[in-house]
Amino acid sequence: MWTQQSSEKSLEHFHRFAVNQSGEDKPRLFILSETKMKHTSQFISRRNLIVGMATVASSVASHSVFAQSFPTKPVELVVLFPAGSAADVTARSLSEQMAKRLGQPIIVVNKPGGGGSIGYKYVQQKPADGYTLVFNSTSISTVYHLGLTPFDYRAFDAIARVTVENPVIAVRASAPWKDLQSMVADVKKRPGLVSVGNSGIGSHTHISSVAFFNGQKSDVLHVPFGASQVVPSLLGGQIDALVSVPSVLTAHVRAGSLRIVGVLASTREPAFPNVPTAAEVGMAYNGEMWRGIASPKGTPATVVSRLERALEESIATSEFKAQGEKMGFVPAFMPAVEFGPLIAKDDVMLARLMAQAGLKLN
Repeated sequence: MWTQQSSEKSLEHFHRFAVNQSGEDKPRLFILSETKMKHTSQFISRRNLIVGMATVASSVASHSVFAQSFPTKPVELVVLFPAGSAADVTARSLSEQMAKRLGQPIIVVNKPGGGGSIGYKYVQQKPADGYTLVFNSTSISTVYHLGLTPFDYRAFDAIARVTVENPVIAVRASAPWKDLQSMVADVKKRPGLVSVGNSGIGSHTHISSVAFFNGQKSDVLHVPFGASQVVPSLLGGQIDALVSVPSVLTAHVRAGSLRIVGVLASTREPAFPNVPTAAEVGMAYNGEMWRGIASPKGTPATVVSRLERALEESIATSEFKAQGEKMGFVPAFMPAVEFGPLIAKDDVMLARLMAQAGLKLN
């Protein structure tokens, strides 16, 4: 053990005092031999190494204890849509499973409005401690490029992707179109006369609709609605078709009031396995939408890791998978190290599509 006494003894190897002829004490530095210098250097190096290792060990232990103790109080999970919406129901199902693994309640807080910008602003201003999370989606990019938030996806730390949802095109069961080919062919004969609804200006369904029909050189009338209005508008005949995520359509398709004519994704939608993708019928387009969990920028890595592990386990449960089959989403865990780059990649793609649609302000 390093003590004050041992310190003083080591200094005696460096400095000694001699008494001159007048009896006056004067300091005189004695030069150490090469051997003594080597031993002294090794001693100091070992001491510095031990002190350094102790500091690192203390820091690691501190972070480890912090990670193990998190969370010590309820965690807020902010949903960008109203209570009862598909995103809300999915988030509540997820929160139940997370709470079991984290040992604290996960409180779902609804902050709808502004295409998601209200919820993102709320979370972005919270402390970066893991106690306020947002159930995010590609909307983190669309609200920024629409000029609705002063920050982009880089204001948050990605924790994990949770689900993937495939946009689909739906029509009333009484519509003449039985598939995507017949619909696009008819649209081309009547440019600008077929109305296609979506869940709001700049929403993922709006961008997917514009990108798909522009890609087919088909001129349709895009009609943005609030998320709660678009399906009733189709059922009521105010619009001819809509682009939507499956979760809000499954009950109507099963009841026989709506028909799915195409899937705008790279793979078939599990909720509608008999409906081909656009690519399968020669109209390549991939508009997959993910949902995930993020936190304010600067959240400790240990906390991100703890949340990430809880999410992975929650998404793998039979209960969450069953909810996906019921609502039309695919459980699709992706860790933070992969989820962050995916968000960045999609941001570039969405910026390009929004610019083409005349929607990009930032």
